Amino acid sequence: MSSSSSPSYYNTLSNNWAKPSIDNLSITQSSSSSIKSIPLKKKNINKSIHCASVLHFPKQQQQQQTYQKKHVLKKQQNKLNFFQRVASIALDMAENALVSRELQYPLPKTTDPSLQISGNFAPVPEQPVTHALPVTGTIPECINGVYVRNGANPLHEPLAGHHLFDGDGMVHAVKVDNGCASYACRFTETTRLKQERELGKPVFPKAIGELHGHSGIARLMLFYTRGMFGIVDGGEGCGVANAGLVYFNDRLLAMSEDDLPYQVRITEEGDLSTIGRYNFNGQLKSTMIAHPKIDPISKELFALSYDVVQKPYLKYFKFSQSGEKSPDVEIPLDMPTMIHDFAITENFVIVPDQQVVFKLQEMITGGSPVIYDKNKMSRFGVLRKNASDAKDIIWVESPETFCFHLWNAWEEPETDEVVVIGSCMTPADSIFNECDENLKSVLSEIRLNLKTGKSTRRPIISETEQVNLEAGMVNRNLLGRKTQFAYLAIAEPWPKVSGFAKVDLSTGEVKKFYYGDSKFGGEPLFLPNENAINEDDGYILAFVHDEETCKSELQIVNAKNLEVEASIKLPSRVPYGFHGTFVEAKDLKNQA
Repeated sequence: MSSSSSPSYYNTLSNNWAKPSIDNLSITQSSSSSIKSIPLKKKNINKSIHCASVLHFPKQQQQQQTYQKKHVLKKQQNKLNFFQRVASIALDMAENALVSRELQYPLPKTTDPSLQISGNFAPVPEQPVTHALPVTGTIPECINGVYVRNGANPLHEPLAGHHLFDGDGMVHAVKVDNGCASYACRFTETTRLKQERELGKPVFPKAIGELHGHSGIARLMLFYTRGMFGIVDGGEGCGVANAGLVYFNDRLLAMSEDDLPYQVRITEEGDLSTIGRYNFNGQLKSTMIAHPKIDPISKELFALSYDVVQKPYLKYFKFSQSGEKSPDVEIPLDMPTMIHDFAITENFVIVPDQQVVFKLQEMITGGSPVIYDKNKMSRFGVLRKNASDAKDIIWVESPETFCFHLWNAWEEPETDEVVVIGSCMTPADSIFNECDENLKSVLSEIRLNLKTGKSTRRPIISETEQVNLEAGMVNRNLLGRKTQFAYLAIAEPWPKVSGFAKVDLSTGEVKKFYYGDSKFGGEPLFLPNENAINEDDGYILAFVHDEETCKSELQIVNAKNLEVEASIKLPSRVPYGFHGTFVEAKDLKNQA
């Protein structure tokens, strides 16, 4: 993978675009889950934002980087023919006018880059492998392999609106080999990133940050016009591959639900190299959501694909252990719906059809195409894994239920029920659209009765223990089967993560592990022991960042007693990110 990037972009972090306005910033250091009600403590933010590893670059380097950007733009112009150059200049002028008009008005908090990618949400440059990292404590002998975590890391400075989810995919990797550790981070070389790097600026529309109202329509027109003139090529995907990671069929796949997966190879040294877009040897011809599921027994991979423009709006398919794809099963939906995640049981696929939908026509009237539809009834579809069509799917209504993530599901034949474990989020569209109500994410048990077609829902944790729980997992060796524990991020103060919770799903007992003052992390990854006797025999791995010292580490916590076994000190800042996985050393040798 190339380690080149847009240096001038990182330099702009020392100017104004990524600095939050302290008076208006909605992220808090309080233990409250409120997004807006409590003002930010200026002391902590100043130390986080003005940390040298985050924002400050030497002035001499800035001048050199500005020169490099101009050189990139000139080089790109030389590749275009006369008509393309004229079109490119005209379209750039039109875009500049559009941006100038947009910036006359305040951006919503959900698309304001000074909020969305400030502090440790700000991007970092690529880092080659650093070996022999300092370790406090002792790395357990059973941990050998590579922990990889995905995240959004925009290559270029946003021109206008930007949502955290819009950033280019970057994978962070910590390799552990017999107690020794190394670290590297690399962009996933999507076709989008490579074209924008060559052009020296962002040109692909940002699905959440930019496609709002009339200006969103104008951006789409600009993009398609650039495509007509051959300035950009959207035919090989527009995705950012920044959300999920899965290791399947001897391949590490980086995913976002707007494209095919990208295959990323882990080198023997612990570095990362993008192989390219992966279509399963020509079998996959549509996008794939970022949370496919691997059955721990059959080793099959199950996935969904949704379309926001044309029917079928949703398709289900699976892959055998050797990578052979099943025919698509078209699942009938009345409207395009956001389906970020789903669940499997031993025999079924559980498909959420919820109230956050896509209505592109809302852009014509000046609104967002991603909306909460209060008139729609939320429901879950229960479909057999080996179904060849959707005629026997069982739909069970679950009023006012929106789960961005589902942690597990299993069957209880004695009561004709399927049990679904998920975090129910309100307001349902608060991640995408600005709202006054504070976000809540309640770990819930949802029971779907396949005989009566009725459902029940209850919070698993008592009201006195209630915290926002988002991002996490169960023991993946038991995925689709009844599990006792879930390991979930404590998403407070939202959107930061102050620790994680080990939750007993049957009793509601909660054990909380906090990273400490000024320390925040992300998704906890549960890594089971190879010869585990008990379900919680294993370790929790999580990147943690200290906003006081601007240092990052990988913490390894014993899952049984929640005591820190080891801390691996990292050579550079690791931004808060999304989802990860662990690739065992024995699997690394068999990579395709």
